[in-house]
Amino acid sequence: MPMLKDPSKKYRPFPPLHLKDRQWPDKTITKAPRWLATDLRDGNQSLVDPMNGDQKWEYFQMLCELGYKEIEVSFPSASQTDFDFTRRLIETPGAVPDDVWLQVLSPCREDLIRRTVQSLKGAKKAIVHIYLATSECFRRVVFNFTEEESIELAARCTALVRSLTKDDPSQAGTEWAFEFSPETFSDTDPDFVIRVCEAVKKAWEPTVENPIIFNLPATVEVATPNIYADQVEYFCRNITEREKICVSLHPHNDRGCAVAAAELAQMAGADRVEGCLFGNGERTGNVDLVTLALNLYTQGVSPNIDFSDLGRVIRVVEECNKIEVHPRAPYGGSLVVCAFSGSHQDAIKKGFQLREKEGKQYDDYWQIPYLPLDPKDIGRDYQAVIRVNSQSGKGGAAWIIQQNLYLDLPRGLQIDFSRVVQELAEKKGRELLPTEICDLFRQTYSLGQNRRFTLVDYSITPDRSTSPAPPEPGKTQDTTSLRRVFEGVVAIDGVEFKLRGRGNGPISSLANALRTVGVDLDVQDYKEHAVGRGRDVKAATYIECTAAGTNKRVWGVGIDEDVVQSSLFALLSAASHVSLPLDRPVSRQPPPVEVDFEFHKQGLTSSPSSLPAAQQPLGGMAQPMDRRMVPTSSTSWRRRRMRCNLKDGSVYSATIYCLGDGSHLHVRTISERGKTTVRASILAGSKKLTRGLPDTSNVGGSKN
Repeated sequence: MPMLKDPSKKYRPFPPLHLKDRQWPDKTITKAPRWLATDLRDGNQSLVDPMNGDQKWEYFQMLCELGYKEIEVSFPSASQTDFDFTRRLIETPGAVPDDVWLQVLSPCREDLIRRTVQSLKGAKKAIVHIYLATSECFRRVVFNFTEEESIELAARCTALVRSLTKDDPSQAGTEWAFEFSPETFSDTDPDFVIRVCEAVKKAWEPTVENPIIFNLPATVEVATPNIYADQVEYFCRNITEREKICVSLHPHNDRGCAVAAAELAQMAGADRVEGCLFGNGERTGNVDLVTLALNLYTQGVSPNIDFSDLGRVIRVVEECNKIEVHPRAPYGGSLVVCAFSGSHQDAIKKGFQLREKEGKQYDDYWQIPYLPLDPKDIGRDYQAVIRVNSQSGKGGAAWIIQQNLYLDLPRGLQIDFSRVVQELAEKKGRELLPTEICDLFRQTYSLGQNRRFTLVDYSITPDRSTSPAPPEPGKTQDTTSLRRVFEGVVAIDGVEFKLRGRGNGPISSLANALRTVGVDLDVQDYKEHAVGRGRDVKAATYIECTAAGTNKRVWGVGIDEDVVQSSLFALLSAASHVSLPLDRPVSRQPPPVEVDFEFHKQGLTSSPSSLPAAQQPLGGMAQPMDRRMVPTSSTSWRRRRMRCNLKDGSVYSATIYCLGDGSHLHVRTISERGKTTVRASILAGSKKLTRGLPDTSNVGGSKN
């Protein structure tokens, strides 16, 4: 059937309690409540496959280690397994710490109460918990009780518990406490709840030293949390002998507000909270004790429960309950301290960087965007805080690199690398693992082994071609102001090249040396920082370059113990992104070619030679404007202008195209009238022309 267009015909709003002078909105929670973990009872009874004895044993031990002092361990009258488990705890020496109370539950039925008390015989500290539903709905539909009959039953069962426990001399070895729950409290008339509890209190006769526990369940959550808080405050203000009463809460999560209801009800005067780890329990579950405790913790209030190793708690809970903790569960979920959004990642990364810059210690004031809790406080590390998928921005990948490779990437490099990361994430269609991101970074920026360029050998020396002022007698020549000369061997695609270049320093001298093999880079930005400390410290260098004549920006990264060598590695890393197509190797550079041509009006002649190009005899009429014709890539052309002196005395401009491997030189000229195209080629060695000219239709001749 479809949802009703007018649900008011079927459902009625819950009537609020008109508490005009309510005090709880102005209160704050300044201390932890008494905690009661009911995982082994309320939580267990809601499982598809209830825990066996060994699983309950492991769970109980964990609860004790976490610091819970009151644990509801069973419903002894419901099953032999629960009864036996309770006896095992009591009869096993040292199983129950001296300061831990064992609590068991029973309905208001005399035979079941007797069985329940029997299960506790010999316990050091024991709480007998009985319950009776008090709402009008339950009295009418389930029990067919009047109000007076309900009151009488509750008082009579309380008296029975008293006679079997604290009034029984044979039970003197046990410290007894008593709890009564007006089940469905939140759906019961508040004044009727007071009448029932007054009768129960009279039957038990509590003291200030050993107060009675009145547990006020939101058995089914029927209203907003503020109404529950009003109901609790009304109870606290109207029950007599409040000093002899511990007001306890037991909120369920039917409307998804159990945590809020428990917190507001504590502000309204409650002293104790019952719940389960991660909110297990009937239907939508009990209130989540982990969330409540860590909410207090992040407000600077100790919950007196130790979740330092929350991962272990999650493993035990999942194994015993056979229910996974939701990835988005507060604090405990696997994704709650993870950021995928780019803007979130950037803010978190900056927060950690500022904290480190300010020298904050582990226990100093915590203020990180999007992280109300330091993950390390619950046993998690920072590596899992930021995770990367196709929706992530530059900050996410940068954080992974910083945490794993200890590299603090400049903003421009973050942007550059994020494009590569996003492309891979989209290709894979999933989150990228930190190892994948680190491997991608090493591959992209040629760390470890440069894909195209390898620095084989080098030296950086002062450029002594320009003589500085002579030193004073007995003094050493000062060369600090001289330019520097790079001389070395760089392997490009496995082929070694001897390079030489001058510059203001090591980077510029290597950049100028690379120009001799067609790699023309302009350095735009340079940053470096230390990696590690002490004697094993390394230098990380980041260089941003542009390819000459273009706006394309590329980054290179270098890491080495030697600062200079790190910067040279970074420049070669950048060069691998702009110099050559990656699918074809560069050939070994031939010597610079110097060629003269003999031009005719209607054609071009030259004598092919079997000698290498550099050894061809010179003698013609045409002289190149740039006589050092340096080849670039085997898949690219280098265009050079030259002035041509024809035999009739005319002088023409022409364009020479040099094939990158130096094997062919192609000349294209335009006649005086712009009509006749003349082509010629010089063969280098015995190689033959195998490629045509590039499109040069826009190149014309001009008479000088």
